[in-house]
Parts: sequence; structure tokens; C-alpha cells
Amino acid sequence: MSDDESPAVVQHRVREGERDVTVVSVHGDVDVDSAPRLAEALHAAERASSARTVVDLSATGFADSAILHVLLEAQQAHLARGRPLVVAGPLNESIERLFEVTGTARFFVLAPDVRSAVETPWAVTER
Repeated sequence: MSDDESPAVVQHRVREGERDVTVVSVHGDVDVDSAPRLAEALHAAERASSARTVVDLSATGFADSAILHVLLEAQQAHLARGRPLVVAGPLNESIERLFEVTGTARFFVLAPDVRSAVETPWAVTER
């Protein structure tokens, strides 16, 4: 993948009442070449002061195992700080299959969309 095709990783915060969430949106494909950009964005989100991080993969067309490595590391870092990380879709069929085949789906809180991920009760996000 060339730099022109790399995923745009965008961060923004959602503040609604008691909700304070950092959303990391990923557009395009995530592979071994582009995964470091996602890792960097998730590291910044982990350092942010928001109560949880949502990774929006709804605009991600393809991902290989590199995304799993990045998400698992981010999950550990967030949990070490006592902050949940929620993966939001809707997921592309190939990405959903990647989670299922590798057995990693059970390690994450998966939400059908960003709104659900933001509104997920705090207790559900404690893995």
C-alpha cells in the first residue's frame, strides 16, 4: 500500500453529559504498512483524558493480522489505565471473519456502530 492509499486515522472527542469518549476513525485498509499509524493514534487516545476509546472500523475495507496486533496492544494499554477500548462497526465481512477465525473477538468489546459504542454501559466495557 502506498502512502496515498494509507488509512486516514482521525481522532475526535465526544462529550455528552457524563460521556467523554475519544473516537479513532479508520478509513481504508489496514495492513503491515499502515498499522503503525493506527497504533500511534491509539497510543495518543490512551494518553488522552477521556473515559473510553472507541475504534471506528466502519469505513475500513480490509485488514490483515497487523490490525489485531495493534488492537490487542491498545487494549492492554487501555486496561492498564483502567479505561475501556470498544471496537465499533459495522464491520466489513472480511474484518468480522478475521476476528472470528483468530478467536480474538472475545478479547474485545464489539459494538454494532459508534453510537452504540459511545452509549455502551460502563459495566459492559469491563473485560
